[in-house]
Amino acid sequence: MFSWQATLTITVTVLIFVFLQMQKKASTDVLFLCGLLLVTACGILTPEQAFSGFSNVAILTIAGLLAIAAGLRITGVLDWVGHKLLGTATTEKQAIFRLSAVTTVASAFLLNTAVVAMMMPVVVSWCRRRGISPSRLLMPVSYLAILGGICTLIGTSTTLVVNGELQHLASEGISLAAGVQPLSMFELTAIGLPCAVIGAVYMLTIMPKLLPQRVGIIKQLGQQRREYLVEMHVDDDCPLINKSIEEAGLRHLEGLFLIEIDRDDHIITPVAPDNILRGGDQLVFTGAIETIVELERFPGLSPSTELSPEQHPQRHLTEVVLSRKSPLLATTVRAARFRQRYDAAVVAIHRAGERLTGKVGDTTLEAGDTLLLQTGTDFLQTHQHSPEFYMVSSVQGSEPRQNNKAKTASLLLIALLLWLVTASIFSPASANTSLLGLASPAVAALTIAVLMVLTRCLKMSDARASINLQMLITIGAALGLGKALKESGAATEIANSIFTLAGNHPWTILIALYILTVVLTETISNNAVAAMILPLAIEIAATGDWNARPFIFAITIAASLSFVTPIGYQTNLMVMGPGGYRANDYFRCGLPLAILMGICALTLIPIVAQF
Repeated sequence: MFSWQATLTITVTVLIFVFLQMQKKASTDVLFLCGLLLVTACGILTPEQAFSGFSNVAILTIAGLLAIAAGLRITGVLDWVGHKLLGTATTEKQAIFRLSAVTTVASAFLLNTAVVAMMMPVVVSWCRRRGISPSRLLMPVSYLAILGGICTLIGTSTTLVVNGELQHLASEGISLAAGVQPLSMFELTAIGLPCAVIGAVYMLTIMPKLLPQRVGIIKQLGQQRREYLVEMHVDDDCPLINKSIEEAGLRHLEGLFLIEIDRDDHIITPVAPDNILRGGDQLVFTGAIETIVELERFPGLSPSTELSPEQHPQRHLTEVVLSRKSPLLATTVRAARFRQRYDAAVVAIHRAGERLTGKVGDTTLEAGDTLLLQTGTDFLQTHQHSPEFYMVSSVQGSEPRQNNKAKTASLLLIALLLWLVTASIFSPASANTSLLGLASPAVAALTIAVLMVLTRCLKMSDARASINLQMLITIGAALGLGKALKESGAATEIANSIFTLAGNHPWTILIALYILTVVLTETISNNAVAAMILPLAIEIAATGDWNARPFIFAITIAASLSFVTPIGYQTNLMVMGPGGYRANDYFRCGLPLAILMGICALTLIPIVAQF
């Protein structure tokens, strides 16, 4: 018989799920927080119990890993990896094959959400250079990252949430059933690795036949896009030197056209595919701002501006439109002396309805011209309301790359991986008490994140901005609701109901728990579902006097493998816009993979962990 506390807790939980489905724009963190506050106000939880989820080590670990990923992005480590990974790939199949290995391995040791955030601009840039729709690659990147995440303890936030709760139970000395102890670093590898391999084979063979062929955003805009004239300088250490335009990947850039090469005041135009690049060449392009921003991610290519190389790490890209009151009208870009006037330099110029030719510095400025400027950090604030400009706006995605810190960031990443692997040999049950701090993934992640800031690989403001507060609040509140399910007796009653429906057989109950978790994850959120179903799994094991490990594995893996909907896992949402995907694309491509992974996981779990 359900008590009023159990009935209220279940009702609140169900209402949260229902409201999230009815209101697609509802804020997940606010809903879970409201549910937690309601059960706490009714006395089901004490305030200490309710908010203990926010001090869970999983939240701190996730925050640290997100900051580390931001440091790797800003220092250009990810751009370098991307060019090494996809630079010589020429076909879609080659790209997927390379992504399968690298994305899966990277996601095993970094949060998969961070890996997708790193890989997206690299993949989109490669697609534009090769004339391939990003919709052919971005969904596989998301799925590969999800599969890689279940291979280790630190690959996905779901495993960290589950492990954080298990650590909390261990610290309180709670022993509800055998097998309720924290996860080790590679405990899930025996299940996750075979799933990842089978999933990668599916993506190489079957999934390409199901993926959509969507037109890129630049082609959709067509003639409506702003077409800029831009100059890029080939640095002396550029790896593209002595390569042809075709080999360098500068021939088929979507939305960008190489007009001419200025070599020692000798103009090469039109540019042929077999023209060889030389150090010191000035490359003149015309095209859309999206691809101009990506040009700077080619190693060894830099804007031909008046700013010195030492100032480049501090620069930001800003768009301005010249007004009729501008003192720059009727002067050339070179004569306008942007460096002296605004502490800025002109990177590119656009004039509505007219394709500009020649060099940027020789262009005579007119009212209404849109300029892409390389500016300092305070330009936007200083000139936002200046009568000299109709508009001043920052360009998204154009943050500078601090390439001089790439080596330091790479060493810190290696140090993190070595730390985590070494720490995995210790467990809270067997390690010396004095070593428990060093064995904590939270301590490791936060220490390396702080070192990223101290070594100036990452600014403190960028570190704060990289932390997804909505995700962390949702996890903390969901952990509190999971505790309410246990404290109210709802978990025990639901466990008894499952026994009645599924029969007193662990295999049947394991399948039922896995399917329940998958369905909820696809419709709600992976972390929230894992946090709330885990107490139920432990209660079921205790009631049946079974080892809880298989049920814990099932919950963890089922809540991590979301392929059928875009809202089930954050990486699916991340690629939805850039890939131009629709909800039915995920259903068509993800449902066969979800079934395949379910069969694989449910076959391996009882073998790896006996009931």
